[in-house]
Amino acid sequence: MGQLPVSAEESSNLLLKFWKMHGLGNDYLLIDNKEEKIREGNIGTVARKLCERRFSIGADGLLLLYSSQTADVKMRIFNSDGSEAEMCGNGIRCFAKYCYENNKVVKTQLRIETLAGVRKVWLKIRNGKVKSVTVDMGKPVLEKEKIPVLGHGTCIDQELIVDGKIYRMTCMSIGNPHCVIFTDNVDDFPVGDVGPRIEKHKMFPHRINVEFAELLKRNELKVRVWERGVGETLACGTGACAAVVAGNLLEKTSEDCTVHLRGGELKIKYEHDKLLMTGPAEKAFEGLVNIKLL
Repeated sequence: MGQLPVSAEESSNLLLKFWKMHGLGNDYLLIDNKEEKIREGNIGTVARKLCERRFSIGADGLLLLYSSQTADVKMRIFNSDGSEAEMCGNGIRCFAKYCYENNKVVKTQLRIETLAGVRKVWLKIRNGKVKSVTVDMGKPVLEKEKIPVLGHGTCIDQELIVDGKIYRMTCMSIGNPHCVIFTDNVDDFPVGDVGPRIEKHKMFPHRINVEFAELLKRNELKVRVWERGVGETLACGTGACAAVVAGNLLEKTSEDCTVHLRGGELKIKYEHDKLLMTGPAEKAFEGLVNIKLL
């Protein structure tokens, strides 16, 4: 007897195996897509559907694993709104743990290809599990054209006018664009109001991630993050790095800093234009999801 034809409804369904993970509460779905089960034209839709909280699994973003021609493995990052991001500090730590614990790349030092270039990571292993990950975040890019920010030169302690109010911003790229603003009391700052206005400000042609930072000590910062395409998140690795770089440029912070985010702490070292970030990555659960595309 011949195989029954597949209906349009059946063909529009995807059965996907995933891990749900987080780095300091910045949560992601991890899926091995080497066989391109999620087709290129559907990735944005899948990201939006799977990341929608309450109605689906829920996450800040979707991380997809691919084979790489230039590194041990390739990571692609999609925000909860379906847009693709260049780099993610918390995400890459989760990605490295996923690769090691699923035997995708069984190394304690690995190279991960991203849209922002190849990143080196070092894994701290205990009883066969990844307990923390250190990431070489590369050299911060300060030229406006490369961040991008409108104008020429650098953007260090520059005025930014939002709804008639003046803020002092320092901008850079840590593989993705960031705008850092120091404030006296970050807990009381209206991140939910100001963050989206800065993200979509005309100064930033590709939108921007925004960090609101409070100096606690020369080696300690408290930071809240408004992420481009996501909203306020509990943590952001590239954002923590950006805050430390901005603190150094403004002579506020030391080279070694502890950054307190709403989800926990990251250790950032910025020395000789080199950025190292160390922090945890946790698996919450794993499962199968059947997603309908139509």
